[in-house]
Amino acid sequence: MTLQTTDAQVRKLMEEFAKHGRIGVAALRSGMHRDTASKYLAARKLPSELKQPRNWRTRPDPFVEDWHLVEALLLDAPELEAKALFDWLVEHKRPGKYQEGQLRTFQRRVKRWRATDGPPKEVFFAQEHRPGEAMQTDFTSGNELGVTIGGEAFPHLLCHVVLPYSNWQWTTVCRSESMAALRRGCQAAVFKLGKRPQWHQTDNSTAATHAIGGGGGKRDFNTEYVELMEHLGMKPRTIGVGKSNQNGDVEALNGALKRRLTQHLLLRESRDFDSVADYETWVQGVCSKANVLRHDRLVEDLVAMEAVTAQRLPEWKDERTRVTGGSTIRIKHNTYSVPSQLIREWVRVRIYDDRLEVWYAEEVQVTIERLLGRHGHRVNYRHVIESLVRKPWAFERYRYREELFPTVVFRRAYDALAAAHAVTRRGDLAYLRVLYLAARTMECDVAMALELLLDEGQLPTYERVRDLVEPAPTQVPEMAVLEPDLKDFDRRLLSAVTLQEVA
Repeated sequence: MTLQTTDAQVRKLMEEFAKHGRIGVAALRSGMHRDTASKYLAARKLPSELKQPRNWRTRPDPFVEDWHLVEALLLDAPELEAKALFDWLVEHKRPGKYQEGQLRTFQRRVKRWRATDGPPKEVFFAQEHRPGEAMQTDFTSGNELGVTIGGEAFPHLLCHVVLPYSNWQWTTVCRSESMAALRRGCQAAVFKLGKRPQWHQTDNSTAATHAIGGGGGKRDFNTEYVELMEHLGMKPRTIGVGKSNQNGDVEALNGALKRRLTQHLLLRESRDFDSVADYETWVQGVCSKANVLRHDRLVEDLVAMEAVTAQRLPEWKDERTRVTGGSTIRIKHNTYSVPSQLIREWVRVRIYDDRLEVWYAEEVQVTIERLLGRHGHRVNYRHVIESLVRKPWAFERYRYREELFPTVVFRRAYDALAAAHAVTRRGDLAYLRVLYLAARTMECDVAMALELLLDEGQLPTYERVRDLVEPAPTQVPEMAVLEPDLKDFDRRLLSAVTLQEVA
């Protein structure tokens, strides 16, 4: 096997030869034969400079007979991939002629055709950013950071705001690309700066835009988003559909932000935080340190921007709704249960990015974790269990039946009870009584009792679970009532007076 002489070897050869003028020693120290060294010393050129481009093929083109078919398909549909074209050629045109090992050769041939004879490609034009002109906002997933809250996994997004000229950035933690999250992130950045740019640019997220005409390519701004921009004194603009490069600065800094956060997490030696608020404070601390390095260009940004004169909007939106007969409310296309005392009452729901607060009579009645997406439901068995115990027949086909199994052990208990009462069909009532016990006491205690009974092979009836969760109270012994003798008290008092007189 002949090793290729590299440019580095020849440079070393020329350095050594310049020191002492001996070819043999210079060739030995540069790791090449004396004859090879003589050739390069005579030419005074590097191997890369002596290499001539090859304009001939080392083997015949195996696709020359069928290339006109491939080229016709590429002209009609330039987005076709070489792998799909090769499979089509083998299956439909030349079965048995081509082998799997020729795929790489075919891919190189297609790539060369695209570069020399294919359709023109889209050109991206680098833009010059002007100080204080625009602010870009984007949502990026923070799941890859592996952060936990109180030891539990924390799926989340980062609402990332960037000034393209100075690359100043600010970040808030959120659960979804909702309008509440966009409002909170945008306001956090604007009021942190104390200044506002002329434009606010975002991508075509559903928080800011909606499709025109029921799903076409063109999108228009949502009314709530336009109102937010007008309140803050900025003009809204968005990128083209499918043109993420137009939001290039914030898109590029998304990766840089997460790499920086990863490094700081490694230095912190822990990815667990006590609360979401603590985690967000830490993230913003990392951003603040990075922004120190952008101070000079940030000053130019701030000089070109106007001061914020608007008041900060609340981070929630109120919605008034009526509680249904099923003790549920429907908010943002999702269903939530509330205490049954509120049935048929009108309540005010305060909608945050991560939670809902249900208000009645100017007091918070219940706080619920907000669901992501649409057509979901979150039913708390404590809100409906009392009625279900009185109407156990409703349990079998209850729409949100699966929500009434808080953990796997409750489901196991129900299966055991249903099997034991299969003839009388009283398993539903037996389970609902156990669930009612969990609502009245502690769910974790009931779960432990169920686990213990099931492991011992006993049927987890209400009475057995109750005896484990609520032990019988200690009997207080009966004691006779003490009745003091007042005459004895008088005698003792008289004796004490007599002794005092004698003394």
